Amino acid sequence: MSFEPCPELSVVVPFYNEAGNVTPFLTALSRQQGVRLEVILSDGASGDRGRNEAERLSGKLPFPVRVIGGEKGRAGQLNRGALAARGATLLFLHIDSHFEDPLALRSGLDALTAAGAAHVAGRFSLSFDFGGPTPLPYRFYGQKATLDRPGCTHGDQGFLIGRAFFEEAGPFDADLPLMEDTFFAERVRKMGRWLLLPPRISTSPRRFLAEGLLPRQSLNAVLMSLAHTGHLQLIRDLKRSYRSQDTTGKLRLRPVLAPLAEAIRALPRAERRRLWRETGAYVRGNAWQLALFLDVLTGDVEAGKGGRFLLLYDRIVARFIANRAGDLGAALLTRLWFRLTLTALP
Repeated sequence: MSFEPCPELSVVVPFYNEAGNVTPFLTALSRQQGVRLEVILSDGASGDRGRNEAERLSGKLPFPVRVIGGEKGRAGQLNRGALAARGATLLFLHIDSHFEDPLALRSGLDALTAAGAAHVAGRFSLSFDFGGPTPLPYRFYGQKATLDRPGCTHGDQGFLIGRAFFEEAGPFDADLPLMEDTFFAERVRKMGRWLLLPPRISTSPRRFLAEGLLPRQSLNAVLMSLAHTGHLQLIRDLKRSYRSQDTTGKLRLRPVLAPLAEAIRALPRAERRRLWRETGAYVRGNAWQLALFLDVLTGDVEAGKGGRFLLLYDRIVARFIANRAGDLGAALLTRLWFRLTLTALP
């Protein structure tokens, strides 16, 4: 591949203290065939040798690599990378992701072109990089990522999007302390549609393994609910809720959830009732995930569709609970879960 002035694809990768992942990431990306690309590594003021590693490798790769710097913050890093990109199509990737198929990027670009619409963006099927069989929860997350439903599209799938559409739907919201990828994905969904691309992207489960799957996903659910209801500011120390990968360790929920409980109690009564009512509606609206889990558990599942349990839920259960009584029941169950969780936490 020649270093042409205008690459076909610009791969934008934010990173912070990822020296150990720079070489594997770039090496894996160098195996891609049939596409003229450039790589832009957007550094968030790292304190390790990640930038030096990228610069050392840049002349040995079949594509140009540029490292740009700036303040730490994933949204800002993504936006700076997009501004520096020269390609007509952008691919936002995580540095701990890779493709097994050497034609993944080529087929992804072709699928996006074949969609023939200006307001279409692509995301890849997701798998987790385990040495042996993939554990059940991670198979569930991978299957969930194939669905075209709100809250199912995240940055670890990779976002493939034309520059013009990105400029309409973007940029990533730098005012958000986290979940900038999820909010961006939902703006894309409202303005156009997401296309599930044929190739599969593999990502590392390292955060789940380091923090613990149950506490991390429990906290993610709380954060998503608060964000959906417009109460994300109730978590006073959001930085503690999502530490950078180089400082990740066992996640303790009490330092986050106990102050949250206090903040909720401090709300005016009407605001507190509205919070729980809206939380109930959000939880009720996501109850389909229980049906999908049963589909994955039984092996009766199809990419992008789910299986018979999800079909049954959509046809019958969802209609039965989509009302105020369903919202109230979900709110009561959520409050009970929240209290029991706080009581059980060390």
